[in-house]
Amino acid sequence: MSTVTNLLRFLLVATVGTVAYVTLLQQRYSPLFPCSHVVGVPPATTSSRNNDKATTRAANNPATAGAAAADNDNLPELLSRAAMEDNTVIMTFTNEAWSAPGSLTDLFLESFRTGIRTAPLLNHLVIVAVDAAAFSRCQQTHPLCYALPVNNNASTTPNYASEQRYMAGEYLDMMWRRNRFQARVLSLGYSFVFTDVDIAWLRNPLLRIPVAADMAFSCDWYHGSSPYDLDKRANGGFLYVKGSARTAAFYAGWWDASRAAYPGQHEQFVFEQVKRELGERHGVTVQFVDTAYLGTFCERGKRKDWRKLCTFHANCVIGLQAKLETLRGVLDEWQRFKAKAGPNGTAITD
Repeated sequence: MSTVTNLLRFLLVATVGTVAYVTLLQQRYSPLFPCSHVVGVPPATTSSRNNDKATTRAANNPATAGAAAADNDNLPELLSRAAMEDNTVIMTFTNEAWSAPGSLTDLFLESFRTGIRTAPLLNHLVIVAVDAAAFSRCQQTHPLCYALPVNNNASTTPNYASEQRYMAGEYLDMMWRRNRFQARVLSLGYSFVFTDVDIAWLRNPLLRIPVAADMAFSCDWYHGSSPYDLDKRANGGFLYVKGSARTAAFYAGWWDASRAAYPGQHEQFVFEQVKRELGERHGVTVQFVDTAYLGTFCERGKRKDWRKLCTFHANCVIGLQAKLETLRGVLDEWQRFKAKAGPNGTAITD
């Protein structure tokens, strides 16, 4: 009798234990007890949930989609290597036609090497290649090269390798991709100087940009005496942008306006329409640098003052060969001026 009683007690205890264990498992993995509460998996906090939402918003936002898609590339590491002490980088865009041997990129790099104290700036220059041939060529001539990712969401793959004439072919698309790349550099915490590859560097132009400037543009024609006069027309071929939340917001508004109000227009046109509104809204001060320092071929009747010139832009010159001839003439004239100033231009001031 006692044996039967003991057996019944054992079966009762085992049954109760099994029911309790099953109940615990049901609670642990039911919707009321998410799997994140399992030992070894931290529960989702309010902060992490907000970060997830922010990531989702960024991925769905055309203004930041490129940055989110490119998070796995080497741009952050490259910018870190190139940055000056104040987190400023210099960058230019080039393609197969512009980077071929003897073409604009070679002339551009030569100007750095022969300018007045500009050679060290090459340590801070990132060359952005928009096609495979340009990237391969860059790797042969410069240590800081970046291959711009292809937009896999596009219905057709654009051809950026050939000469890009103003407002023709893929010109518009490439200009806006350049704008989006600049926005991404800001989002990574860097200030930048952007320079077109058809610009010769003779002196350091950063010495002509006040440290308090948010955005400083070159212009084709400089009129008046105030650099803050917004009636001047900006040229995006040379610009300085200080990295900040203000300028990042300015760029986001610039991009939004291009899609909403000015579809089919290039970035300089849209900038002219929104520069006042966005500057006031985000507290961004826009200024322009005198063409006495950032020279331009648009002012054909204006005499070059070689004692002041920092850069010279072959804008208002149509065609790759014409630009090459123009800039070669500028560099030759610059070399003659330096030769008159003594050995290695020792009598030339900054």
